[in-house]
Amino acid sequence: MSRFFSLMIHRILLPLLVLTSVSYAGNWPEWRGPSAQGQANASGLPETWSEMSNVAWKTPLPGRGHSTPVMWGDQIWLTTPIENVATPDEAKRRLESNTGDQPLVVLSSVSLRAVCVDRNSGKILHDIELLNVKDPQWAHQLNSYASPTPVLEEGRLYAHFGSFGTVALDTKSLKVLWKNEELHVMHENGPGSTAVLHGDRLIAHFDGSDQQFIAAFDKNTGKLAWKTPRSGEMDPRPQQRKAYGTPLIVTINGQPQVISSAANNIYGYDPHTGKELWKIHYGELGFSMSTVPVADDQQIYFSTAFGKSAVIALKHAGVKTPEVAWRNNKNAPKMCSPVLHDGLLFYVDDGGIVSCVDVKTGEAFYRERIGGKFSASPILADGKLYFSSREGVVTVIAATKEFKILSQNTLDGSLMASPIADGSALFLRTDKALYKIGQ
Repeated sequence: MSRFFSLMIHRILLPLLVLTSVSYAGNWPEWRGPSAQGQANASGLPETWSEMSNVAWKTPLPGRGHSTPVMWGDQIWLTTPIENVATPDEAKRRLESNTGDQPLVVLSSVSLRAVCVDRNSGKILHDIELLNVKDPQWAHQLNSYASPTPVLEEGRLYAHFGSFGTVALDTKSLKVLWKNEELHVMHENGPGSTAVLHGDRLIAHFDGSDQQFIAAFDKNTGKLAWKTPRSGEMDPRPQQRKAYGTPLIVTINGQPQVISSAANNIYGYDPHTGKELWKIHYGELGFSMSTVPVADDQQIYFSTAFGKSAVIALKHAGVKTPEVAWRNNKNAPKMCSPVLHDGLLFYVDDGGIVSCVDVKTGEAFYRERIGGKFSASPILADGKLYFSSREGVVTVIAATKEFKILSQNTLDGSLMASPIADGSALFLRTDKALYKIGQ
């Protein structure tokens, strides 16, 4: 069977009506994998490991980045910042103009880089500067200057850094194909929204405290294809207008739509033109979210994050525009995206409580504490869920209605990036290193 027909069959059989970049089993082209929803095409992943066991390789990484690695072929790519600390005089000047939270460290510049690691050996193959930003906006201590995950397709990497710019890199020639640094908002806590690829559009959120919009770049030229201001009702307080969410492409009534959660509202847009198709105002329930929705053939599920946090399901099947099916106000995640499996929705809140709810009703089958604090989104692989904590612990639980911890595994460092998987191997990025977990 040709590779083309294999790809087409894979996409036709994909149970979720989500349009993602074309990939084959083993690739991890974006933040939440081939399905864009945290589901791995992998089996036989290790359940137990430590610094001393089941580590195929460990590669120290430069900088302090939180972006999730992406893979294509034998290459693993990730982004990282090299920070240059400001002089005392520079720091004083910057702090006097700071209207938000005071940063712990003031920088004079930051070098935003793409690092390529060999999938088999763990050797660093390339370390390329994409942008050099002078007097960068400050970033929260739980954030980094390279938190958005890049998007990878065959021969090309798209690295989005929010207001600092967006870059396309040829992964074979290692040449920068284009840069776009024309879109700016005040993130307040650093960039957090990951871009998504749909056709020839690279789509990203720009939800700052000063202005809020969604935009798309032409992936071939980097030119702005469209830019649409948020039209929903906003909180009068600027700090409650910002958000760090990531869009999801879902087919609704036979047409692809950009599902875009922002402060106080969730929107649907035409991915080709940016036209707003619908919006739902869910009240002063959410801002500063850093999650992405998930969807099945009936509903869309998302978290409203800070404020009066809630998990909300929107029915999209059989209706002209989506409508609220249910909402659950208990233990809603602020930073970690959910995972769907077999009619169940799983998510973990920032304080380490895992919930399993019925997708039809939102009723919980369980809510159980696994310990730790969480920023990374979990993944599903081979009937198991992998939850990564800031303390460096990965808790593996069964993806069933019954709560069952299969193992808890600790590595040195903090896990802010989400896990990724390939075949029978798991890849974990800590704040210090990249690991391949497997035989």
